Amino acid sequence: MSGYCDSAPGHPLHGPYHDTEYGFPQRDEAVLFERLILEINQAGLSWETMLRKREGFHRAYSGFDVDKVARYGDKDRERLLNDAGIIRNRLKVDAAIHNAKVIRELRASHGSFAQWLDAHLLDDAGKRRDKAGWIKLFKRTFRFTGGEITNEFLMSLGYLPGAHRDDCPAQKEILKLKPPLDPAWRRKL
Repeated sequence: MSGYCDSAPGHPLHGPYHDTEYGFPQRDEAVLFERLILEINQAGLSWETMLRKREGFHRAYSGFDVDKVARYGDKDRERLLNDAGIIRNRLKVDAAIHNAKVIRELRASHGSFAQWLDAHLLDDAGKRRDKAGWIKLFKRTFRFTGGEITNEFLMSLGYLPGAHRDDCPAQKEILKLKPPLDPAWRRKL
């Protein structure tokens, strides 16, 4: 992602995202759900398109409230498929609704989406889960989460490396927050 560290600063959309969100650890369920929806919808499109449509997604998906989206029915699906403010793709809309239901189940099994992510930092052998392991887990758990979507989602939250160059000012700020990649993260749980 070193190219992003060079091109994003100063850009009206990419700059703020790069400097204050991308790679920064998050715990809030609505923020995690938003990131998942945006990454799923970005498939085949540019990230700039997603940043431009971000407010439209926020409005269309009830502020990324998992409980509300999990209750969406046929009328909501049709509303979303007719909303020019978002990406109107039936598979992506259905994935968002399905994944909201999954996140509610993760609350019951792990306490929260963030706690589910934390619980899977290590693989069965007790080693830090690698990209391939995360992709396999996400494909088993969620809908419309292929390799690139899963990778970007996890990089954007600090669970996988690569969001920033080591000399990037944003990376220095992220490291102060002890992201999930940092071994000290497990001690905080």
